[in-house]
Amino acid sequence: MDRERIAQELADADELLSRASMARLAYNGLDGLPRVVPIGIYWTGEEIVMSTAATAPKVRALTARPEVALTVDTGDSPGSARSLSVRGVVHLTLVDGVVPEYLAAARKNFDAASAAEFERNCRAMYDRMARIAVEPRWARFYDFGAGRVPRFLAELAERAQKSG
Repeated sequence: MDRERIAQELADADELLSRASMARLAYNGLDGLPRVVPIGIYWTGEEIVMSTAATAPKVRALTARPEVALTVDTGDSPGSARSLSVRGVVHLTLVDGVVPEYLAAARKNFDAASAAEFERNCRAMYDRMARIAVEPRWARFYDFGAGRVPRFLAELAERAQKSG
């Protein structure tokens, strides 16, 4: 998928990415077996950033095998369902202290007092963190309520409409 198309898909998903606090990250563990984990995200407008402890098992796994898939979704009915699927490569950086985007993500969900307490607790807990930024190599945004669905579903619906 070319960079222009990826950029357009991410731009179309901007509202979803800006509001989302969680995603599911798929990667291969050191044993070669797939993993899917829920993880907090922060959209910078250019990168999907995740954070974890520098000692987390996924840090070693992502260092060895940086290819990932990520999904961010919302909605609990067909009309409100929206989803972004991304495949790409992570760029992992070890950071002294707390990853700034980790705190920024928390501020989206907490009032000021709770965010300040969360930050104090994080700074006491983490002396190093891993910043995990996804470089998208493929992206697709779906908005089921608006009719932006996977091609195979659109084709099935069209066929059903013609025959019905």
